[in-house]
Amino acid sequence: MNSNHPKNQQLEHFKVNIKIRLAFLWTAVMFCYVYGDFFSLFVPGRIKNLMDGHSGVGQTTPYALLGFALMMSIPALMIFLSVSLKAKANKIANIVAGLLFSLIMALILATSLDKWMLFYGYLALLEIILTAIIVCLAITWPKQNRNSYEY
Repeated sequence: MNSNHPKNQQLEHFKVNIKIRLAFLWTAVMFCYVYGDFFSLFVPGRIKNLMDGHSGVGQTTPYALLGFALMMSIPALMIFLSVSLKAKANKIANIVAGLLFSLIMALILATSLDKWMLFYGYLALLEIILTAIIVCLAITWPKQNRNSYEY
């Protein structure tokens, strides 16, 4: 049998740098956040509540909106920080941010049991899984061989 036959060839697997993997995971988390917030606009009464100044967690104020912006800027910044920080700072930042957002999403999941919010619960669960993977990857950050040199 010919060893060059396509059935005998394996697909090549490229090892992706941990920084790139973390950045892509944070990107996936951000897409879940954006889609969740977008889909919530289709929930009956949601837009009216927003227009009346009621967010999902209480009265909408300029300071509440600033708080939401600050909170949501962390995952967005983690996309950049995951590829730009040095290994030790990167590991710590991903563990802390990953744990923080796993906790936030667990709290949101607990409040997303209404039938109109099932999609939000699903996305919250997916975000918990993604941020847990981020934490696990950061904890198990690969060690550099002392005999190898970085160019």
